[in-house]
Amino acid sequence: MEKKTPTSTPQKHRNKAVRILWLIFLCGILGVSIILLMANYGLLGEMPSIEQLQNPNASEASQIYADDGSLMGKVYLQDRINVSFDQISPHVIEALIATEDERFYEHNGIDPRSLARAVFSLGGEGGASTITMQTAKNLFTDYKRNAFIRIFQKIKESIIAVKLERNFTKNEILTLYLNTVPFGSNVYGIRNAARTFFQVDPSQLSIAQSAVLIGMLKASTTYNPHLHPDKSLLRRNIVINQMVRNNFVSAKEGEAIKAQPIKLDYHKLNEANGIAPYFRMILVEQLKEWCKTHTKPDGTNYDLYTDGLKVYTTINPTLQKYAEEAVAKHLSYMQQLLNQQGDIKSGSVWKGHERTLIWAMKHSSRWQNEKEDGMSDEDIEKTFHVKTPMRVFAWNPKRYTDTIMTPYDSIKYHRQMLQAGFMAMDPISGEVKAWVGGINFRTYKYDHVNINTKRQVGSTIKPLLYSLAIEKAGFTPNTLVQDVQQYFKGYGNVPATTTTCTGETIPMSQALAESRNCATAYIMKQLGDGNVGAVKFVDFLKTCGISAKIEPYPSIALGSGETSLIEMMQAYSMFPGRGFNVQPMTITRIEDAHHHVLFTNTPKRKEVISDITASSLVSMMEDVINYGTGRRMSRYGVDGDIAGKTGTTNDNSDAWFIGYTPQLLAGVWTGCDDRFIRFQSTSEGQGSSVALPIWAYFFHKAQNDPSTGINAQQRFNNSNNLDNGAQSLIYDWAHNIKDTTLNGEQNEMKTNQSNIGPESDTEAGSSNDLPLIGGSGTEAKQPPKAIMPPKPLKGIKPVKK
Repeated sequence: MEKKTPTSTPQKHRNKAVRILWLIFLCGILGVSIILLMANYGLLGEMPSIEQLQNPNASEASQIYADDGSLMGKVYLQDRINVSFDQISPHVIEALIATEDERFYEHNGIDPRSLARAVFSLGGEGGASTITMQTAKNLFTDYKRNAFIRIFQKIKESIIAVKLERNFTKNEILTLYLNTVPFGSNVYGIRNAARTFFQVDPSQLSIAQSAVLIGMLKASTTYNPHLHPDKSLLRRNIVINQMVRNNFVSAKEGEAIKAQPIKLDYHKLNEANGIAPYFRMILVEQLKEWCKTHTKPDGTNYDLYTDGLKVYTTINPTLQKYAEEAVAKHLSYMQQLLNQQGDIKSGSVWKGHERTLIWAMKHSSRWQNEKEDGMSDEDIEKTFHVKTPMRVFAWNPKRYTDTIMTPYDSIKYHRQMLQAGFMAMDPISGEVKAWVGGINFRTYKYDHVNINTKRQVGSTIKPLLYSLAIEKAGFTPNTLVQDVQQYFKGYGNVPATTTTCTGETIPMSQALAESRNCATAYIMKQLGDGNVGAVKFVDFLKTCGISAKIEPYPSIALGSGETSLIEMMQAYSMFPGRGFNVQPMTITRIEDAHHHVLFTNTPKRKEVISDITASSLVSMMEDVINYGTGRRMSRYGVDGDIAGKTGTTNDNSDAWFIGYTPQLLAGVWTGCDDRFIRFQSTSEGQGSSVALPIWAYFFHKAQNDPSTGINAQQRFNNSNNLDNGAQSLIYDWAHNIKDTTLNGEQNEMKTNQSNIGPESDTEAGSSNDLPLIGGSGTEAKQPPKAIMPPKPLKGIKPVKK
C-alpha cells in the first residue's frame, strides 16, 4: 500500500496565498461590477436617460436683437450659444484632438492606454479622461473637488461616455463638447469664446487663435490671454507643439506661429456695454413675465436664462446712437450751468434735506459691505467722511473720472446730476426705435422712460385737454377763450395766482402755442364746474392710454398729475396717427433656440379722436414750434413739418418736450431725481431750454442720415383749420412776440457741448468687474425713487492711477 507524502508547509502557504489573491481579485471584479451596475441604474446619483442623452440640455443664453438683426445683448446664467460642427474651424478640432485626446477617433469613449498610463503614473503623466468623458462631465455631472466623490463621478462619466458613443457620431460629440466647455469669465462654448477673445465667428478661427482657446481648457483662468497673456502664450505654444506632433501643422509653420505674439481683440458683451442698456433692462423684466405664461412642449415654462430664446426687438441701432449722443451733448452743457448755480456751489441746496443723504448713505453698497464686516453704525458713518480714491461719473467720452473725495460728498455729487428720459417711436406702428433711460447705465440703473417712473407732466398735458374740448365741447382752433384765472366751485382758483394771466381774449390755438395757463383753466371750466370737467378729462386720459392714477382736480389741466414718458408717448401718437392711438411696441417676435416662432406681435391701434380733431391739434402744435414756446427749434437746423409741445412744472423740477414729424414721434423728460435740486431760473430750467434741444439734436442727425429713412420732405397734409379772422390774429401775434429764450443761447450754439458719444459704444472699466444680467441675483433692478442723483464739489481734483 502506497504511503501518502504530506504537503510541505511552505507549499500550503503558497496555495493559500493564491486562493486569497484570487478571492480578492474576484471580489474586486464583483465589487467593480456592482458599483458599475449601481452607477448605471442611478443608485450612486441620477443618471441621464436615453432621451436625455439624445437631447442634451445645457444652459444656453437668450439673445436680444435690434431691428436690423444685429445683436444687442444676451441674457444668461452661462454665456453660451450653440453652433453646429460645420460652423467650427477645422483648426479648432485639430488642436482639441492633438491636446486633449490623440486617439479620439479610435476609442469608444474610454481610452485603455490613457487609463493605464494614468493608473501606473498616478496621474503624473496625464489624466485618463477622453473628450467624450469630458463631454459627459460638462453635460450631466456637477464637478466636486472631494477626491472620494470624484471617484464615483469618474465612474458615472465613463458609463455616460460609452452611452454617448453609442448615440452620437464622433463629430457630434466634438460639437457637444465645444458648445459646453467653459472658457472662463462666465463664457461657455466655442462660439462665445471666439467672439469674446477675437471678435470672429468660430468658423474663422486661425491656427494660432484655435491654439490659444484650446490651451485655456487646461485652466481657463490661469491661461486666460486677457488676464495672463504671458502664461497664455506659453500654453498656446505647447498646443502648437502637439499639433505638429500629430501632423496637423508642419514643423516650419509651427515655429512661425510660435514666434508671433497673441493678437487679442477682447470684448465681452454685458449689460452695460451692449446697445440700449436701459431698454434691455426693462425688456428682461417683460420677458420674464412672458416666460411665466408660456410653456414648452414638455409643459414646463420657458426659462429666459437657459433656453436660448431669440428676441427680436424694434430698436434701431442708428437712431439709438443718435438719441444717446443728443442726451449727452445737451445735458453735459446744462450740467455746467446747474453746477454754477449759487445753491449748488455752496452746497446750501442740501439744507433741510439731510435725511435724503443719510438714507442714501445707509442704503449704499459701501455701508452694507462694512456692516457685513461687523463694523458699528457709528464707525461706518465715520468712514463716509474720510477722503478716499474713487471712480465717479463724469461727462467725458469714458463717462467716468478717477478722483479723491469722501463717500458722503460722492453721494451729493452723483445725486446732483441732471437725468433724462428719451424715447422715439413710429406713431403708426408703435415700434419703439430709441430708448434712453438715463445718463449712464453703469452708474445710474434707474430708468426714466418706463411706466413705473412717474413725474409731473406740466404743459405737455394741454394738447390732450384741447383735444377733448374739440371732440366733446364743440371747440375749434379759432374758438376765442379768456386768459383769465378761473374759480372752480369747491376747489378754488386755477391757476393759484394771476401772475401769468393777461386778461385777453385769444384764439384757442394761440393759447396752446403760448401755453397760457389761465386760458387752459378756462377751457377746463367749459367742460364742467367743480371737478366735473376734471372727471371727464381723467376718463379721456385713460382712453388715450394713460393708466397712471390721476386724481380729478381742476389743476390737472395745467399738468399737476404724474405719469410716465412712455404713457405720454402713447397718448401723443393719436396726433400724427390721425386720431388713432397706438401702444408702444418693443418686441416683434420671439423664437426658441431652434428658430421656431413662439410669439409674434402686431400694432395695437384704436381710434380715440376723429381725424378732424387730430388734424386741428397737429396744426395748433405746429404753431407751438413756429411761433410759440417751441420756436427755439428753428436754431437747430431741423427741417420739415414739426409739431410738439413744451412742458415745465412748478419750480422747474421737470422739463419736457414731446414732438413729432410725419414719420417719427419722440419725447424728452429732464430733471434731477431729487426734485428740490433744480434750476432757479425759468429761462434755464424750462422745457424749451433743457428738453427741446435734445429732441432737436436727435432729429437733426436722423434727418441727415439717409439710412434712417427719416425724410424731411414729408408733410402732415393738414387742412388749415383757422378762418381768415383767426389767421389775422395769429399773424399779428406771431410778429409781435418777444424772444425770451435762454440768455447766452447763441454762445451755446457756437461753442456748444463736446461730442461725448453714445453710451452704447462706451466701454468704461473692465468688463470683468461689471455685473451681468443673470438669474443669480445679479441682474440690474429698478432702484427706489429716492436713491438718486447730483455736483462737483470744491477741491475735487482728478488723480492719476
